[in-house]
Amino acid sequence: MSSGDGQQSQALTKPSFSEVQASALVESVFGLKVSKIQPLPSYDDQNFHVCIARTKVTTDGPNEYVLKISNTESSKTPDLIEVQSHIIMFLRAAGFPTASVCRTKGDNITSLVSVDSGSEVKSYLVRLLTYLPGRPIAEIPIGPQLLYEIGKLAAKLDKTLETGVTRHRTVQASCSGFSCCGAQARGHQTSVAAARGLRSWGSQALEHRRDSYGQRAELLHGVWDLPGSGIQLERPALKFHHPKLSSLHRENFIWNLKSVPLLEKYLFALGQNRNREIVEQVIQLFKDEVMTSLGHFRECIIHGDLNDHNILIESSKSAFGDAVYQVSGILDFDDMSYGYYVFEVAITIMYMMIESKTPIQVGGHVLAGFESVVPLTPVERGALFLLVCSRFCQSLVLAAYSCQLYPENEEYLMITAKTGWKHLQQMFDMGQRAVEEIWFETAKSYESGISM
Repeated sequence: MSSGDGQQSQALTKPSFSEVQASALVESVFGLKVSKIQPLPSYDDQNFHVCIARTKVTTDGPNEYVLKISNTESSKTPDLIEVQSHIIMFLRAAGFPTASVCRTKGDNITSLVSVDSGSEVKSYLVRLLTYLPGRPIAEIPIGPQLLYEIGKLAAKLDKTLETGVTRHRTVQASCSGFSCCGAQARGHQTSVAAARGLRSWGSQALEHRRDSYGQRAELLHGVWDLPGSGIQLERPALKFHHPKLSSLHRENFIWNLKSVPLLEKYLFALGQNRNREIVEQVIQLFKDEVMTSLGHFRECIIHGDLNDHNILIESSKSAFGDAVYQVSGILDFDDMSYGYYVFEVAITIMYMMIESKTPIQVGGHVLAGFESVVPLTPVERGALFLLVCSRFCQSLVLAAYSCQLYPENEEYLMITAKTGWKHLQQMFDMGQRAVEEIWFETAKSYESGISM
């Protein structure tokens, strides 16, 4: 749902490649022969589902991909897209169901393609990701357990992307030619002789990964005992590092929840009605209550768009014959930025409410899952109601504005609006105290093992 880091304007050009042109891109940039291609829904970029034909050269690897063509504004921020792509790869290495990033024939993860329209030349960044299986959760009824798991997933994702490194004593030894830095000794001071004992099992304990910069990441699985030493090694947390990480500070990015006051420039798209009055009140409350509290929120890197179409699920049968759902894919990292833990859970709650028949109850289940990993502080909890309302406003206002620019894409752009205005009005009519009581009591019920 990204549109660059400036405010949305008519200068933004959504790509309009034909299926033939997209197929040619896949072949020329990535060296893969297309057997079938079809467009996928998108906000202001362009996506295609690509099936490839096997040749003598491409006998291995996935058969299905997603071709992502960024709009003209996003294409001006290659550093940001590069960092987002590396995060996708990092999360996949950490066990999250994210896509694999396909490299170009030149061994890059993106390619800038220029198109001469006759009157001007426009450039678009192109990427190719593996196609993930599953159905969007928007297509199924979401029960309390799945809501809990989605909240937990959101928190785990943010927690995994913490970039601050905790310093501690390390064991350094030769492990089949690799350095075993980052393992914390427990029990007593590690001797050089004990450390050398890592040689015999180090290659099995460590999984080494390299990114495109040649940097090595080490993962120690579990808690390991040094043979005959009485010493245990804790698995060190794998930290994400990238030289262009600062590109995730997107201060004027319109989809950053901190940018809610910028919505005032787009209110004309709503006309004069009660919806606009509610949005205006939310914006003012955001300025008065949220902007003054940002210094008390804990900062982190957030996905920023865990909506009901960006989370895929697959079903299986339980022992009782019931359908059991599990997350099979996390899509669309284009809105990723530095934000706050409370922003992530608020955004997730809002989108999980969209298709629910009992939307107000949704928040407590998502919150319980999130807080099982990252408990919110009292200040963060106190801002949650207004943050959920604010995300509704962002989505609804920008959808109305985008429809004026791209009326041919109205069906996709207005997905949230089908129920979103009704949910926002319901929250506003009930008031913060009543909604919080439902959310917090539901979340509390998980502590006793009996969810409401």
